Amino acid sequence: MTSEPSESTPPSESTPPEPVSFYEAVGGRDTFVALVDRFYAGVAEDPLLRPMYPEEDLTGAKERLRTFLEQYWGGPKTYGEQRGHPRLRIRHGPFPVSPAARDAWLRHMREAVVSLELAPQHEETLWEYLERAAHFMVNTDDGGEAPMSGQSVPTRLT
Repeated sequence: MTSEPSESTPPSESTPPEPVSFYEAVGGRDTFVALVDRFYAGVAEDPLLRPMYPEEDLTGAKERLRTFLEQYWGGPKTYGEQRGHPRLRIRHGPFPVSPAARDAWLRHMREAVVSLELAPQHEETLWEYLERAAHFMVNTDDGGEAPMSGQSVPTRLT
């Protein structure tokens, strides 16, 4: 007769550990707070990006970006609970995200990512996602206006 291990029986040495989310692996909330704070310090001084943020201070924008990134990377689901599906391209549609704005955004975000001093594989993973997301948000050409409400966002710039 074989006995089943009880709940108090420690796992055997061959039991694989529970997977750790990217969120946990990079330091959790503290890491994402530091990333977002550093990023928005750059945005606050940027003449191209700052006008896209209608709030006098950037507290709301910081909260939205932090909770989005935390949820995306396996942390708390606060963003979805508060705001629903991210719909990133639609939410950014009212703002003229030109190649120049994308590049400014990426410049500030790159400085923020580097400041975290993550392990190389984590830095690369995070950066690749942020870079793809930034390219995906472009909705006009340099000097162009954001798409009008109700119009479709172009899939490609001419």
